[in-house]
Amino acid sequence: MSGEEAPTQQQQPEQEKQPDEPPPAASDAPQESGGSSPAAAEEKPLSCRALVLTGYGGYDKVRLQVKTLSKPQLKAGEVLVRVKACGLNFAELLGRQGLYEPLPAPPVTMGMEGSGVVEAVGEDVKDREVGDRVIIMSRSGMWQEVVVVPADRTFPMPEQMSFEEGAAIPINYITAYMMLFEMANLRPGKSVLIHMAAGGVGIAATQLCQTVQDVTVFGTASASKHETIAQGGVTHPIDYRTKDYVEEIRKISPKGVDIVLDPLGGSDTQKGYSLLKPLGTLVVFGAANCVTGQKKNLLAMAKIWYNQLSLNTLKLMQANKAICGFHLGYITDEQLISNAMFKLLELYKQGKIKPHIDSCYHFEEVTDAMRRMHERQNIGKVILLPEPKKEEEKPKSNTEPGENVEKTEAAVEEKKEEATEEVKAEKD
Repeated sequence: MSGEEAPTQQQQPEQEKQPDEPPPAASDAPQESGGSSPAAAEEKPLSCRALVLTGYGGYDKVRLQVKTLSKPQLKAGEVLVRVKACGLNFAELLGRQGLYEPLPAPPVTMGMEGSGVVEAVGEDVKDREVGDRVIIMSRSGMWQEVVVVPADRTFPMPEQMSFEEGAAIPINYITAYMMLFEMANLRPGKSVLIHMAAGGVGIAATQLCQTVQDVTVFGTASASKHETIAQGGVTHPIDYRTKDYVEEIRKISPKGVDIVLDPLGGSDTQKGYSLLKPLGTLVVFGAANCVTGQKKNLLAMAKIWYNQLSLNTLKLMQANKAICGFHLGYITDEQLISNAMFKLLELYKQGKIKPHIDSCYHFEEVTDAMRRMHERQNIGKVILLPEPKKEEEKPKSNTEPGENVEKTEAAVEEKKEEATEEVKAEKD
């Protein structure tokens, strides 16, 4: 993939003592006023590490900050959660470039999903207790050590589920579930085209297809990922880099496919529509083709716009095809999200779905994490860990050693010095 190269930066936390400022919270930050139960929180101040988007642009716009916070006061129905793991999604790459509208303007703490342990509960919280392991969802604000969220945006984790898995489920699996079952009405004997089949949504959709009998899955991914996605349930892996996936699908299934999940946009939406069988469904849920470098690419955006699929309803009727649009960030009915989440957790307990964790990066390594996803190197979910990185620790990855994820100690030390200088410069 073409794109601007930024030096790897092991970020040093920016120290900001702000005793009266709450963490850039998930939904509603801890407030200094409002009722709370005696179990709300301890009197001592909290130290909170957070990843903050400071402006739109390259990797360097996401900064690690450490803030000293006054004690949170929980409102009725809220819980305080110590976050153990967070999910990285393509939406955050878009958000960093100013292309994700639901994200508030900078400075803002990013992140829409995580997992952790309940440390305090507010009044009227009946089904959560201190010590509960939970999955957490929010519109933004999850990339930090401590969050305050409404209790109904937390979900109890199954005993066998790790924190990394808990953080990997919400966005990817709810997206895949709603598209396949709520919109496309996936049934036995159908065929599905899944683009970016080695990504988080791609793997989630593939696993969910396996819960329905006799579903054929076509999956596009680079050749190096074919073995993994085939083992995961993709019937026909296709290398989109070297082959025309439309031609390859037509060779195997001349009539096309029943369902296309399109995260790409532009000309690929037109191709997906052309591949649909009669009564088939195209679900458009992204525009990944517009992200070509670290920063916003106006030419790529114009190309997407120019090549977008445009139909009138008469032609759509005559074609006997369905087109749907899906964007989880714009679903305001929390009950829809909760229903999907509970069904997914039940499938996890039954052993029918299991997130594939590609790699785990500490907050200091957020640049490496975003670059890995940006350059399509990941197979499955990239996870961010709020806890400080130990000096000798290196990024945990399920990839082969040859993928050059690890950096030499000398390079790391050099970047630490650069980061320290940057922070000093900013303060000056």
